[in-house]
Amino acid sequence: MSTLLEKAAARPRALAQSELAALLAWPDAKELFAAAYEVKSREVGRAVSFRGLIECGNVCEKNCLYCGIRKGNSKVHRYRMDAGEILREAEWAFKAGYGSLVLQSGEMTGEAHTAFIEDVLKRIHAFGGEAFGVTLSLGEQTEATYRRWRDAGAHRYLLRIETSNPELYARLHPADHSWSRRLECLRALRGCGYQVGSGVMAGLPGQTLDDLAADIMFFAEEDVDMIGMGPYIPHADTPLGHGVPWTPQAAAERLELGLRMIAATRLHLHDVNIAAATALQALDPEGREKGLLAGANVIMPNVTDVAYRADYQLYAGKPCLNENSTLCRGCLERRIAAIGETVNWNVRGDSPHWRKR
Repeated sequence: MSTLLEKAAARPRALAQSELAALLAWPDAKELFAAAYEVKSREVGRAVSFRGLIECGNVCEKNCLYCGIRKGNSKVHRYRMDAGEILREAEWAFKAGYGSLVLQSGEMTGEAHTAFIEDVLKRIHAFGGEAFGVTLSLGEQTEATYRRWRDAGAHRYLLRIETSNPELYARLHPADHSWSRRLECLRALRGCGYQVGSGVMAGLPGQTLDDLAADIMFFAEEDVDMIGMGPYIPHADTPLGHGVPWTPQAAAERLELGLRMIAATRLHLHDVNIAAATALQALDPEGREKGLLAGANVIMPNVTDVAYRADYQLYAGKPCLNENSTLCRGCLERRIAAIGETVNWNVRGDSPHWRKR
């Protein structure tokens, strides 16, 4: 079996789907994580890039069956930050040395929303310039909208496919949600010049290791630059999560699966950016550090005003709801230093894979 690890470490994109499934089922998790960490250290270094996350609003036009802010969840208190609030948090992240920012919200379309984001991006660019990276995670849009936002100053776009299996995707979404449409959007983003990111959930009902191996193959085939994925955590106020028992054992199993996905993805793709998702920390206080040690190199500290954080819960148990941004910055720096890594202060942290292209 060690030959498979050696093969994966020696050359990117060298594995077949069946071999990726074997990695995901690797009998010694520590050996798997160590091999992935070695590749990470060689390809992207032992420095963590921060993305200051601003959750701009939880109004959403989509009704995904797993998501806590889905349109059909009447228990959610809806909000939308105004431009001044977003810019205040963005400038804080810039001055704090984060080097990069993520604007995320529930999915909205239409000219008013497009123009609002366009204006915010231009105003962020006015103080941050090209040295301050901006990632958008705003869902499916028209190619014209993607192009306007790119021209206004956005550098990256994260659009998670959630699963590369169209049949499984259909079981997670209402009939008016289209896997093919999502794929079209990912390809449109590439055409608009973005650094393109995608991702999946690990541990979905009915999902197999072969599905997850196919997800990693999908990342390779679509030539993505960055990956944001995490373990599926049920939310009680969703059709998929309602009445689902959640035990410490289930949480531990989901955490390990999420870490195995990070490791296998690093071993197959080598030089992409991979985030240690906050969902890992929801399952284990040291979940994000474990993600870094399994091959991730990006963390997205939440810089949203604490007044809004409790209303933006895509899954149950979201951490750091009451921790202000300054405390979070110092805490993360210490925790990262404790595992032998440093922070890429004041650096955009672009994907090495994108730079090579």
